[in-house]
Amino acid sequence: MQKLNNRYTVTAALPYANGPLHIGHIAGAYLPSDIFVRYLKLRNKDVVYICGSDEHGAAITIRAKKEGITPNEIIDKYHELNKNTFKKLGINFDMYHRTSAENHHKLSQEFFLKLYENGEFVEKESEQYYDEDFKQFLADRYITGTCPKCGNDGAYGDQCEKCGSSLNPTDLINPISTLSGKTPELKTTKHWFLPLDKYQEWMEKWLIEGKKGKWKPNVYGQCSSWLKEGLRPRAMTRDLDWGVDVPLKGAEGKKLYVWLDAPIGYISSTQQWAEENGTDWEKYWKKQENPEDNSTLIHFIGKDNIVFHCIIFPVILHAHGDYILPENVPANEFLNLEGDKLSTSRNWAVWLHEYIEEFPGKEDVLRYALAATLPETKDNEFTWKDFQTRNNSELVGIFGNFINRAVVLTHKYYEGKVPARNELFDYDHEVINELKSFPDVIEEKITNYKFREALSAMMEFARLGNKYLAETEPWKLQKENPERVKTIMNIALQIAANLSIVCEPFLPFTAEKLRKMLNIEAFAWDLAGSIDLLEANHTINKAELLFEKIEDEVVEKQVQKLENSKKENKMTDKDIEVAPIKDEIKFDDFMKMDMRVGTVVKAEKIKKSNKLLKLTIDTGLDTRTILSGIAKHFTPEEVEGKQVTVLVNLAPRPMMGEVSEGMVLMAEDAEGNLQFVQPGNKVNPGSTIS
Repeated sequence: MQKLNNRYTVTAALPYANGPLHIGHIAGAYLPSDIFVRYLKLRNKDVVYICGSDEHGAAITIRAKKEGITPNEIIDKYHELNKNTFKKLGINFDMYHRTSAENHHKLSQEFFLKLYENGEFVEKESEQYYDEDFKQFLADRYITGTCPKCGNDGAYGDQCEKCGSSLNPTDLINPISTLSGKTPELKTTKHWFLPLDKYQEWMEKWLIEGKKGKWKPNVYGQCSSWLKEGLRPRAMTRDLDWGVDVPLKGAEGKKLYVWLDAPIGYISSTQQWAEENGTDWEKYWKKQENPEDNSTLIHFIGKDNIVFHCIIFPVILHAHGDYILPENVPANEFLNLEGDKLSTSRNWAVWLHEYIEEFPGKEDVLRYALAATLPETKDNEFTWKDFQTRNNSELVGIFGNFINRAVVLTHKYYEGKVPARNELFDYDHEVINELKSFPDVIEEKITNYKFREALSAMMEFARLGNKYLAETEPWKLQKENPERVKTIMNIALQIAANLSIVCEPFLPFTAEKLRKMLNIEAFAWDLAGSIDLLEANHTINKAELLFEKIEDEVVEKQVQKLENSKKENKMTDKDIEVAPIKDEIKFDDFMKMDMRVGTVVKAEKIKKSNKLLKLTIDTGLDTRTILSGIAKHFTPEEVEGKQVTVLVNLAPRPMMGEVSEGMVLMAEDAEGNLQFVQPGNKVNPGSTIS
């Protein structure tokens, strides 16, 4: 277990106030951070848990322009919706602020001026893209194009979210304005750049040397790759009409770069919290005289924000000089939904405000299902069937069943009073030893940001109680050995009381219900593992169901809802992602390719391969064998008799003990679906494609 400090500043990524929250957001930053903070507070640590709306992002102004309304109308609507959604789901921020607040604008400008006065900025003119139709320069997310690193056709002007590369708008291939949809032109403008390259050596020492083995591999790896390419100056101002004004003469009409302004939102949010609670915000953010008194700063984010929180913001804090740096940035990967990427534009999402309305009282069920599938080291997937199974088999069948048995039997045998323990048998000692060990296991996993494993250990704790009652069968012993039953029930109730502590980070509403049932106040984490949390003769309340079974028709309705969204939001040709253009070839290169129409005479599966089909094809020239990787898309019966396009002069290639003599041409869409490239009408085998 990692050594805990006394004070913590924990931040969760500021969501854009341009739309509602979905399960991908929660699984990325907010549920992990809430679990971590709830644990720290159970340990009585001094913690401030900070978040708020990012209200200066390009996504907000783009949406406002398209809808013909003001940015303020957008941010006011979604700030309140998301703030309330977080609260209803038990994401318990100490302060949920907003970057449109006056104190945030003031602090952001103070930061900029401090760096400016320290000579940190380089003022220079450069060519940037300009949309003539909208009469404005295109900063960052106002422009999309093809990533020069990985070929992703939907890269933004500041970052490719597919490969994680940091970009400048002028890096993009085939740039397109998100405002007009047209190709922009280059115009000269002036901006203030932060020379990140100046901090290359410092960053390598602080991050590469200092965080190796401490940060998650996915985070450390992306940062290492970025540093390996070499840091480059980055403009800290933008030509925009929405955001924080640049506080310099001659900078009229310019705003601060959102990735300078937004992370400062963590600090301004802390300021607001401190003012409302009569405390000092600086001890949570600024360096103290004694370094051991510094707060421990942890940023919880999604992987699309890694470079900003791990490189750009730390450089800004370091250049300022007065502020602490992040101790860890445990970023998560992406969560997918029912075999597809979450997509707000296609409405392929589970919207949290809708879930809360449709599943009243089941907030913890979603927390549990998401915590069990957190994309901690790689992308993971949420399915409604898994959601149902985890509820019915684990929450109802294990956790809920154990608590219900323990409480019901206590009322049946002892009128709701906790019986005293008598003689302990070997099995009792074994169970008590396990009881004592579980809190340490859960704690070790939480402090190392392994929340899925921590959740699993918590459920194993509940399984211990369930198994103990099932194997001792107190309902069979009550008549012949009531003294033995008292011991069994005491131990079972001690397990239940311990669960009220260790389930709190994951299932806060359940913990509250359990405490009410057991008639106890919240215990500190330090007491977890005790077998004396409930004194003999302590009166508990009657049993209430902690969880209820979810029927098939309920989840089928949710799956159908998604399918309806897919039908209603059929992607147009313009929306469909297409692969980027490959390297340019000469006409002579194309003329070397001999493509013919062939007929599949026979198709069969290849042993030990779930991907390949062995096709016997009449090419008009000969009958040959071609191995094609289409077995996951077509059965042999579906392929036989089809006319296909064959590259007949491809050099033979040994594969899986066979020799493939050509290639069958296929069309593949963005979702990986395959279709044969074939003539519209039947033609003679050997007909050429030209």
